[in-house]
Amino acid sequence: MPGSGLGADTPVAWEIAEDRDFTRIAARGTAVARAASDHTVKADVRGLRPATAYWFRFSAGSTVLSPVGRTRTAPAAGAAVPGIRFGVVSCANWEAGWFSPYRHLAARADLDAVLHLGDYIYEYASGSYPTQDTVVRPHAPLHEIRTLADYRLRHATYKTDTDLQALHAAHPVIAIWDDHEFANDAWSGGAENHTPGTEGSWAARVAAAKQAYFEWMPVRASTEGTVYRRLSFGGLAELHLLDLRSFRSEQASIGNGAVDDPERSITGRAQLDWLKAGLTASDARWKLVGTSVMISPVAFGALPAHLLTPLAELLGLPGEGLAVNVDQWDGYTDDRKELISHLRDHAVTDTVFLTGDIHMAWANDVPVRAATYPLSASAATEFVVTSVTSDNLDDILRAAPGTVSAVAATAVRAANRHVKWIDMDSHGYGVLDVTAERSQMDYYVVSDKTSREATASWVRSYRTRSGTQRIERADAPVR
Repeated sequence: MPGSGLGADTPVAWEIAEDRDFTRIAARGTAVARAASDHTVKADVRGLRPATAYWFRFSAGSTVLSPVGRTRTAPAAGAAVPGIRFGVVSCANWEAGWFSPYRHLAARADLDAVLHLGDYIYEYASGSYPTQDTVVRPHAPLHEIRTLADYRLRHATYKTDTDLQALHAAHPVIAIWDDHEFANDAWSGGAENHTPGTEGSWAARVAAAKQAYFEWMPVRASTEGTVYRRLSFGGLAELHLLDLRSFRSEQASIGNGAVDDPERSITGRAQLDWLKAGLTASDARWKLVGTSVMISPVAFGALPAHLLTPLAELLGLPGEGLAVNVDQWDGYTDDRKELISHLRDHAVTDTVFLTGDIHMAWANDVPVRAATYPLSASAATEFVVTSVTSDNLDDILRAAPGTVSAVAATAVRAANRHVKWIDMDSHGYGVLDVTAERSQMDYYVVSDKTSREATASWVRSYRTRSGTQRIERADAPVR
């Protein structure tokens, strides 16, 4: 059983082939599934051809053969690439619904990879988020996960979902973590959902969560215990992936510091310097930045109390009346100012932030000075994808989609002119299509997160043309 620490070491053979029938074997080898790694195995294969589809399978003994999976290698560094296309997802709460967005992405044959921007699992006890009366399916273990065995079992439970299995079997998954892979509103020294007096050491909990993550996720284990890294896709795009939990300062509140305190950081000094240097040095046309929380500034103060209250519950706004989401880059404005200034001062263009976390879909310009936008410049753009299943505004209010949220979205856009679009109610995924001329996000929503047979439909598309640093609406999804 996952997390038990029991069971014999088991040799596992793996094969990678150029065809689904495995008549042209490209590589093969053996790994050992050990109790020390929760009987998970990984094959880190080198020497494959770039920009090529491969099929893979595992076997243990003479009778156990896994289903066949498909992956794809990235284009060679600097290679001329006409286009790349990613599925983009975040925030998949097992108890809140079925993972049909994964099924619909798995069915697409046109993706180079799927980018998961965090909250791949949730740590809560059963029935606590969402509430017990809205649980679609109970997860395991039923209690809040805190130990290595707990995190392993929760990861293993997620991996039993057939739609998630289909996603991993169809496409390479590029993942970063957010807070719920650990505990809600995690920071370097603790979390909102962690009480040291009754739940033990935060360092021990983080170590357990990271070990289980590196065991169960298709991510190379890091000796530094982080997921920030850089991936190249020919000369067309470079993907800079961030870790915004391991190094951040505690979230601001009335009692522990202001959001603009230069001593506080969301990235940590080393990671911010790494990001700035990588963006400046990149020869790629597009600089894509995978960030688990939103970088665009958003003020919610213009909302009336009856709308601000449920949004505060959804977004984690402080209870002291400060209408800023301090868990996002809005709570660490000095880091954001430094990064945006760096983009402007070094003429770094075509930077696109790809974001999850907020359980809503957004299309934003990232302004140099929000107060004077659109008269002032935009330094970058941002596409935010909604949740796979995690509750959003209509779920919390138990209101019809497009009713209360329409009023709230209008008020938010009026107060934040760099925000071009918000969908506060839907669940689904994005598809990012990148060419030399533009980067376009197509937003798809599912019909009902509580239905295993939910359909998917396109709702909106936004793009940024090369050299503009501005968002504009597109009339149709990329075909």
